[in-house]
Amino acid sequence: MLRWPLVVGGLLALTAVMAGAFGAHGLRGVVSARGLEVFQTAVTYQMYHSLGLILLALLSGAGLSVRLLSVGAGFFAAGIVLFSGSLYLLVLTPMSWPGPVTPIGGVCFMVGWVLMVVAGKGSKRQV
Repeated sequence: MLRWPLVVGGLLALTAVMAGAFGAHGLRGVVSARGLEVFQTAVTYQMYHSLGLILLALLSGAGLSVRLLSVGAGFFAAGIVLFSGSLYLLVLTPMSWPGPVTPIGGVCFMVGWVLMVVAGKGSKRQV
């Protein structure tokens, strides 16, 4: 079983919970309503894809291609950094350059899901 996606997914899920609490309690009145919405989007996508990392780790023990799942996990992790990270920077800093990075993170998420599907379709094992 792949362990790194399990560990990284758990840590990123933990930080998503922490970021969500920070956004809900620490950012009210500090950033605009739109800023809170963008921040929440970052938290939501971070959590979904952290759980995706954990799922990929579990699937690697079910006879699916560990190589495809590992590469997919790498894309999920990169997507979290690029997508959620760029949104956090846009909300919390005056920087505007991270904006064009966000869609690259979204593409990373999509590639990760495609690799999971390919790993599942390529499996010869009957569950």
